[in-house]
Amino acid sequence: MPSTAPRGPGPPLDEFNALLRAYCTQGRVSEARAIFRRFHSRFPPNSRTLNTLLLGFKESQNLVAFDLFYHDMMIRGFEPDAVTYCIRMDAYCKKMRFFDALGLLDEMAKKNCSPTIKTFTTLIHGAGIAKNPMHARRLFDEMVARGLVPDRGAYNALMGSFVRVGNLRSALKIMEEMEKAIQLDDVSYYTLLCGMKKYEDLEGFWKLYKRMVEKNFVPRTRTVMLLMKVFCENSRADLGLSLWDYLVEKGFCPHRHALDTLVTALCCKGNVVEAYKCFKQVVDRGRVPSERAFRVLEGFLVRTKKLDMMEELDQMTKRMQALVPSQF
Repeated sequence: MPSTAPRGPGPPLDEFNALLRAYCTQGRVSEARAIFRRFHSRFPPNSRTLNTLLLGFKESQNLVAFDLFYHDMMIRGFEPDAVTYCIRMDAYCKKMRFFDALGLLDEMAKKNCSPTIKTFTTLIHGAGIAKNPMHARRLFDEMVARGLVPDRGAYNALMGSFVRVGNLRSALKIMEEMEKAIQLDDVSYYTLLCGMKKYEDLEGFWKLYKRMVEKNFVPRTRTVMLLMKVFCENSRADLGLSLWDYLVEKGFCPHRHALDTLVTALCCKGNVVEAYKCFKQVVDRGRVPSERAFRVLEGFLVRTKKLDMMEELDQMTKRMQALVPSQF
């Protein structure tokens, strides 16, 4: 492998790598490659340099250019590391070439490059994309057999591979297996909830939500939005309100799109007072609700002749107009 010590005047190699990464992040891979070709003799590349460029080519989704650049690097004497193999595996998996990605495990063995948890997680995720959950399970078990301890990413990738084919029972078993070894995270809940929504397992959806609350887990915004949308679309505004109260109790102010959904559902069910309470909680926390939530609530307050609430809503609106004039 070429020496990593820079020659001649100029910025150090770390800054050269940062420059390449900046171009790749912006999707300007061709320019990054041109800079590399122009200056690589002054800053002999290390593994980070070449992996940065390889990652840029992967994100461009041009697999031909990706492979050509990799082989060019091999000619230059570059020795791939575990990160390099992960990048290549991920590129192949996302192009539905799972078995090409899998074959890289043998290549790693020939080069005495040990696979990592990330290596196996990438392949497990790839097996899921290929809708081959049994192969994902075999890879997970092989990882354990090699003495690697699965992390949340590995468990979630395995769980996701079964969700993709609608095997929710197996996915739930993996979740239980995961809970015994390591705590669930937001990806775990979101993956399963998405599967239950897609395959219309509403009973399982309610149960998983209650299980999440029992564990005192606070979901992230995307999971909150998923829960709220499913609850309200299926005439379970009561569960939407329960989720709202749970989050507020935990000190979390839900996203205003969640408020839009809940206010509309509650008002349509005749629970205007509860909708008003949720709206006010957002305002009291210094957040500005959307105009949609305001208009829906205002319309129902007028219709139900809640005069005191209408007056207070008007005062809140004036305060918000002073803060964000363009909002209302």
